[in-house]
Amino acid sequence: MVELRPASSPTMDLTSVYRAEYGRCVATVARVLGDIGLAEEAVQDAFAVATERWGDEPPENPGAWIVTTARRRAIDRLRRESTREDRHAQALVLHRPDEDEEVGPVRDDQLRLIFTCCHPALSPLAQTALTLRLLGGLEVPEIARAYLVPEATISQRIVRAKKKIRDAGIPYRVPGEAELPDRLPPVLTVLYLVFNEGYTATAGPLLRTDLSAEAVRLARALADLMPDEPEVLGLLALLLLTEARRPARVGPSGELVTLAEQDRTLWDRALIAEGHELVRRCLRRGRPGPYQLQAAIGAVHTDGAATDWPQVLALYDQLLALVPTPVVALNRAVALAEVHGPAIALAAVEELDLPGYHLLPATRADLLARLGRADEARAAYDEAVALAGNDTERAFLQDRRARLGDPGPTPG
Repeated sequence: MVELRPASSPTMDLTSVYRAEYGRCVATVARVLGDIGLAEEAVQDAFAVATERWGDEPPENPGAWIVTTARRRAIDRLRRESTREDRHAQALVLHRPDEDEEVGPVRDDQLRLIFTCCHPALSPLAQTALTLRLLGGLEVPEIARAYLVPEATISQRIVRAKKKIRDAGIPYRVPGEAELPDRLPPVLTVLYLVFNEGYTATAGPLLRTDLSAEAVRLARALADLMPDEPEVLGLLALLLLTEARRPARVGPSGELVTLAEQDRTLWDRALIAEGHELVRRCLRRGRPGPYQLQAAIGAVHTDGAATDWPQVLALYDQLLALVPTPVVALNRAVALAEVHGPAIALAAVEELDLPGYHLLPATRADLLARLGRADEARAAYDEAVALAGNDTERAFLQDRRARLGDPGPTPG
């Protein structure tokens, strides 16, 4: 059973508990019930009960309280809705302690949940949307913004995915060793997206450290499960090297601090050393994949007092050849600007089509500003601000626009 953490302080508010414990609670209850949809409903019911009973002080271990309450609510519901003896038997089973249950090669409820949600019977969008909803507790609007698709699309995919898991009897387990390689790619994608949502939330505050920490923990568990899989090691290295920079990512007032402006003395050197060692292990294998290349880029950023931009650009060239997407091309353009100047980078950016993605006009605005094209930069910043969902990023973009000054009066 995954360990549910106690509240960090006796006055931790229910919203913080929800964000910190929701995924763990759903994963644990899902293992007990064998039904993801029922588990999610039971956990949501338990949080509703908590709003009435906790008051200003949650219990010492709020996660355990939620799991216990969710199980009881599920038992009550099964009994109410039971019309056959097997339903009664299922409800009685829920009373038994589950610590002796062992499913699959590892004991980690959330890893089992990820593999269940990432079953090949589900579409890629359904896999990631369902996992972000269940593991991270993200709401449908947040997931929709992350994917740049309508909320109705995400909602429908999640409902259909849970129904398919139930109707098809998809097992709640980590696959056997023979199945793992084929089941791995969507799991890596989901962990990457969960971490990113924690590192740059689609809405609200910039950071959700609970999500980032959970993604790192699960990536470690996956690396223990598959220590010879280079892309698993690459993902773990990427997450560690990115997480190492988090302490310097926001300023004293919570403002966003860019990589170039960060105080590198605040970076976590232990995580950087671990990430670099993992990158070296990957390089020795000589089979670079997308996560390994991104980790190598992270290693260059965290190696020394300044970034070796030509090396970063060379790595992005390799990454773009493997993953020729507009997002990778946009990130490559940032490196291109540092090596060959903003004019060449702007020409590359102008060819990209990323509707609804605020970082495209934000990057374009920065390049235009560096070229002295202030009016065009202001318009691009306005577009980026309108698209940004995160409060901190929006404030950062507004500040950058303000630094350009106001345009002069139009000649009469």
